[in-house]
Amino acid sequence: MKIFRNPKGLAAIGVACVLALTACGGGNDGPADPDGEGSDDAGSGVDFGGEASGTLKTLGFNPSDEVGLSRSDLAAEKLSGVTVEMDTANFDPQKFAALSAAGTLPDVVQMDRQSIATYAQQGLIMPMDECFASQEITPDEYWYPAVIGDVTYDGSVYAAPQFFQPSIIIINKALTEPAGVTAEQFDSSDPEALVALAKQLTVMNGAQPTQLGFDPDIPGSIVTWLTAFGGKVMDDEGKPTLDDPANVEAMNFLIELFDAQGGYAEVTSFKQTWDVFGDQNQYVQNQVAAALWAQWYINVLSNVKDEVSLDAQPLRDADGNPFGYAGGSALAIPANAENPVAACQWITTVTSLDAWKAAGEARAQTVEENDAIFTGIFTGSPEADQAIKDAHVAPSGNEDFDKLIETAYSVLEDTRTFGGSPVGAPIDEAIKQAAGAAMGGEKSVEQALADAQAQAMNEWDSLG
Repeated sequence: MKIFRNPKGLAAIGVACVLALTACGGGNDGPADPDGEGSDDAGSGVDFGGEASGTLKTLGFNPSDEVGLSRSDLAAEKLSGVTVEMDTANFDPQKFAALSAAGTLPDVVQMDRQSIATYAQQGLIMPMDECFASQEITPDEYWYPAVIGDVTYDGSVYAAPQFFQPSIIIINKALTEPAGVTAEQFDSSDPEALVALAKQLTVMNGAQPTQLGFDPDIPGSIVTWLTAFGGKVMDDEGKPTLDDPANVEAMNFLIELFDAQGGYAEVTSFKQTWDVFGDQNQYVQNQVAAALWAQWYINVLSNVKDEVSLDAQPLRDADGNPFGYAGGSALAIPANAENPVAACQWITTVTSLDAWKAAGEARAQTVEENDAIFTGIFTGSPEADQAIKDAHVAPSGNEDFDKLIETAYSVLEDTRTFGGSPVGAPIDEAIKQAAGAAMGGEKSVEQALADAQAQAMNEWDSLG
């Protein structure tokens, strides 16, 4: 397989983004079906198990680090008769719309999983059930149920998921131990105690915080917190449910949490001074006692492993059960792809167990060369996750980081995600706007969520 990459798509990205992959891109809402009709029969009758040949064009997949490169190299070996042309730029909804209108869509597109149901409903990507069957893949068995649910619409699976990097609470022992605080006290199933703990660990200079007790990562992790409180942003059919009573409870908790630390505006302003990805990050500088972070941030902190003292706790739901929440990307085939056979086989190869094992080997080599810590690769597949963990995750000699890694793996026993909806992107935008309005005091929680629900329902009703 010959691979040609579009150099214009190779933008410089930060170390954390290279390690995370999924944290750096993703699309939102997409174009309407230009013909006003869906393409439910797209891919029907295609011999996905036939010999792959010709040219394969991809958009959004960027093999810029060893995890991506090792997987695309494996596909090159398997699909030796295919020439791959890669546009490695991040997925752009406007670009996708323009390519669709011009009839020049590529054969493979990588996008945020929240966009999959939107494009499926519009008939712009094809169901992959026949593709998976041809490659003897059972999606519900290979991927976590929550992950495959993200890319399922109207009973069909429309994409192959990649990555599931769950959020955990990363604790700064340099601040908690002198205060007599244990890691176990950061228990999200006890909101009242967590607010009190955050207040205890916050240091103020007048009206401005100089040390946060607990950063919940809002608005970015707003749906994670709604989930923790038993809330939801959509029902099983994808219909918006932003005004769910549990969402009101979660938002009120977050307001109390920010108020205990000086207020949402003040906290946000303080966080903007942090060197989040640098050697003088907020843990090194003792600017935060604990915070909610996705698994990929362990890689960032490992760069300063000798300068920090850390612990971790899982996020817990209202019943005290640890759970893992995450999003991620997925690989889909446009409905009018010129080479669906090669697209199917390329996608299923780069997301296969063999591909993830190759990625694990490549990452392990990089870790060894840089005297770093292997923090795991969280693939979205329990089988692949376990294989990589068994082969490469071992005691590192740093008990703190071993605890962080162990905690991240532990929450994979209960995975939860945003869900799949044809108005997923509008729901996401509406809930984040509601969080900002409520946290900032512009609206009451009830009004903010009611407005968000109305906004999302307008999109839902427009589906017809």
